[in-house]
Amino acid sequence: MVNSNNEHKLHRKLRARHMAMIAVGGSIGTGLFLSSGATISQAGPGGALVAYALIGLMVYFIMTSLGELSAFNPTSGSFATFGSLYVDEAFGFAQGWNYWYNWSITLAVELVAAALIMGYWFPDVPGWIWSGIFYLLILGINLFSVKGFGETEFWFALIKVITVVVFIIIGLLMIFKIMNGHTGDFQVLENLTGGEAPFVGGIPAMMGVVMIAAFSFQGTELIGVAAGESENPEKSIPRATRQIFWRILLFYVFAIIVIGCLINYQDPNLLKNDESDISFSPFTLVFKQSGLGFAAAVMNAVILTSVLSAGNSGLFASSRILFEMGKNGLAPKIFGRVTKAGVPLAAVLCTAVVAALCFLTSLFETSDVYLYLLNASGMCGFVTWIGISICHFRFRKAIKVQNFDRTQLPYLAKYFPFGPILSLIMLTFVVLGQDWDLVTGRGFDVGTFVSTYLGLALFFVLYIGYKFTKGTKLIPLDKIDLTQRAK
Repeated sequence: MVNSNNEHKLHRKLRARHMAMIAVGGSIGTGLFLSSGATISQAGPGGALVAYALIGLMVYFIMTSLGELSAFNPTSGSFATFGSLYVDEAFGFAQGWNYWYNWSITLAVELVAAALIMGYWFPDVPGWIWSGIFYLLILGINLFSVKGFGETEFWFALIKVITVVVFIIIGLLMIFKIMNGHTGDFQVLENLTGGEAPFVGGIPAMMGVVMIAAFSFQGTELIGVAAGESENPEKSIPRATRQIFWRILLFYVFAIIVIGCLINYQDPNLLKNDESDISFSPFTLVFKQSGLGFAAAVMNAVILTSVLSAGNSGLFASSRILFEMGKNGLAPKIFGRVTKAGVPLAAVLCTAVVAALCFLTSLFETSDVYLYLLNASGMCGFVTWIGISICHFRFRKAIKVQNFDRTQLPYLAKYFPFGPILSLIMLTFVVLGQDWDLVTGRGFDVGTFVSTYLGLALFFVLYIGYKFTKGTKLIPLDKIDLTQRAK
């Protein structure tokens, strides 16, 4: 039963361990398990390592900005709320609907990906059947309590963490000849220096890989949405934020090093990394070299949990953003209601209807639908990151102008203003460079251009449209309300 008077609020049931795993789980996905092979093939082991390190640094600064904002004002509205409070109500409106759209489409994308993955084991079963099964599973998880979401994400993330840690340990044992595998002959030096290695294709190739690496990290901002249902956000959010840098370093940098040392960048299998054939994941290739013949099946299961985790997080995040916008008048009021169990039922169901786009796979070629949906949603995540940096910059400037006591902040982001400024510069490059073939003059395709920049156009349409109809203005720094905080 939905409470129409908003007497019930979202329940703070996410514990510190949930928050920590949501933070780390959001940074590990198919971008690492699959796309990392293509990055090494395109830019060499050195180029891929530098690209991931640069993007990792950018993500670290974005997360410290978000950590400061969310620890001070832990709300499920996160980006929409911060935009309305610290920039302009139109900015918050556009940020909120942009993020909702992003994760609604991403849920559909991940359900399509899950169908592709299941085709590895059951090639004769139509993909829409698997999409339907996982759709109902994810919807069921999100229709009960937030604790169910937290527990599911905890175990999904733990599986991914264990997989990466085992991969790195086995890889290092092979590199140092402690573990010989089934061949006993790994040409580490040749892989790192042979041909054009370690930097293949120079700076242009490395910049192209930066785009892939940036997309791989999308989802790390989920902790900002989860903050609204955290038991003790003032402690759990700073703790999770501080751990992000080292986990990015461990999971991505060490994984790229292992792959680069053990697989030659000219290996054609590195380019075969889509969900339709998990046997060519660089993780699978390394595990097979170690003598673990069942690696493909194991990695298939791990990648499936990664995809389902992304879909589960997508429904959670988008429904919470929609809920807060409903409460604050940025969306229809019905979305601002919750059940007695603290579930924003209308927001969850609305998002689930949009995600039903995944069932287009029963009418069209599965992989074509997947790629179209992926391109349509990809830009939105970067727009959200830009919004986080802008909100943090103005929040801290308002603190200075109003002589607000910074010791009241539960978490203080380091290196301000260098962090958000660097993030904005790098994000501008990433956004403009998404259609890399256009930037490098290799060609222009109308369909690719439109699908790539659709998210950016959507944001400006929402922002300008709301600003024009409501007549909102940029909030002066001395007028920003630093007392409004979620309870």
